[in-house]
Amino acid sequence: MNKITAIVLAAGSGSRMQSSTKKQFMTICGKPMLYYSIDAFSKSQVDQIIVVTSAEDMEYVATQIVEKYSFDKVTDIVVGGSERYESVMNGLTQVEGDYVLIHDGARPMLTQPIINSCIEGAMAHKACVAGVPVKDTIKEVAQDKSVVSTPDRSKLYITQTPQAFETSLIKQAYAQLQEDGNTNVTDDAMVVENYTDTKVYFVESDYRNIKVTTPEDIGIAELFIGQNH
Repeated sequence: MNKITAIVLAAGSGSRMQSSTKKQFMTICGKPMLYYSIDAFSKSQVDQIIVVTSAEDMEYVATQIVEKYSFDKVTDIVVGGSERYESVMNGLTQVEGDYVLIHDGARPMLTQPIINSCIEGAMAHKACVAGVPVKDTIKEVAQDKSVVSTPDRSKLYITQTPQAFETSLIKQAYAQLQEDGNTNVTDDAMVVENYTDTKVYFVESDYRNIKVTTPEDIGIAELFIGQNH
């Protein structure tokens, strides 16, 4: 029986939120934003949850989220790094599962169908990401904002999280990243793309699975979460 681990990243500063409270701890429908991702994984077939947060927030996460809401599947609260990839590497050191889902704690609209699709995708392909087709026309522009090209919209996807992998594969890829000293990565799939021969596949997600980044996103999150809770 395969064991599944989820890493929830919650070490960001949320500077674009224009708030003294870090965005992952801002209240949405009466609970901290981070609560919703952990809750979704707790209700899923995931066996182990690892939360990555900043050193100064570890006690808050432990007492006000994990203990307060009895999230028994959380086995570790790990100190994150200054960059996302460092936080992922720190989380990977504690992974016990055969497959691992890496998720941004600032995506509180995580659902069971998305989690299940990611697990199934990882088992089938070793590497997959949740995502949705783009709705808008996308333009590539030069530094002076002039249009360089218009990519074929049918070939473009919005990349979300979770991103799910065979544990040995993603650990190997991050080890190569660290050895190479490359810091120019924006997501976990990119690490697999750059440092392994394994293809990364998209699995069906939901347009509501947005990343809460700016103040107006809080209202959108409250609307979506209010519909489901």
